[in-house]
Amino acid sequence: MTVTVVLADDHALVRRELRRLVETQEDWQVCGEAKNGEEAIQLCDELRPDVVVLDVHMPLMNGLEAARRICKIAPPIGIVIVSADSQVLGSAAIEVGARACISKSKAADQLVPAIQALLEVDATYFPSEPPARL
Repeated sequence: MTVTVVLADDHALVRRELRRLVETQEDWQVCGEAKNGEEAIQLCDELRPDVVVLDVHMPLMNGLEAARRICKIAPPIGIVIVSADSQVLGSAAIEVGARACISKSKAADQLVPAIQALLEVDATYFPSEPPARL
């Protein structure tokens, strides 16, 4: 089974690097990319990916608000919030329905384990803690 991922970040360079990380995994593919929160919601509604990776700071709508709305339209989608300070945003990410929050500066080490955790039922990923069950 192929794992599908939507990436949302307003910087093309960051999206390119996130794509590279996702596509290192066998049977994982990026099915869409968005430059803002509104585009991310639209792609998630149309494509119904397994996972969406949302930068917290994007134009038109930030990643937290986009996550809140994605949870309403497509609740099975696993949501990873990417932030410069993932520890500060951890509780905010949980409140909007995200099950993972990673540091942008450590995405190379944290993105794949975060997505792997979200593919398990009720698992979460917050790098200050080991993956846990809800």
